[in-house]
Amino acid sequence: MCHLFAHQPQRDYESQTRSLRIDGHCTSIRLEMAFWDTLEEIAAKEGMSVGKFLTTLYNEVLDHHGEVNNFASLLRCSCLIYRSRSMAPVQEFKVAPILDAAE
Repeated sequence: MCHLFAHQPQRDYESQTRSLRIDGHCTSIRLEMAFWDTLEEIAAKEGMSVGKFLTTLYNEVLDHHGEVNNFASLLRCSCLIYRSRSMAPVQEFKVAPILDAAE
């Protein structure tokens, strides 16, 4: 079991601090590279820069909860949700055959 975890690329769990502006306020966020990679992927799919995506997410959380506690943890959990949904098998919809009334 540990082989799966122990053999992951070290780059994925090296952390990086990035400075950004959210609603005109300068801040910095420290995350592991695997999370930054995922956030870049999500932002690209949304047609946004990472900064714009993080600002949008921050504002949506603020609107929904009235405050944003531990934004870095929220980002990590968001990445886990994204990965779990993107790795879920796509369900195929099968159409039941139409039976002839004579059968």
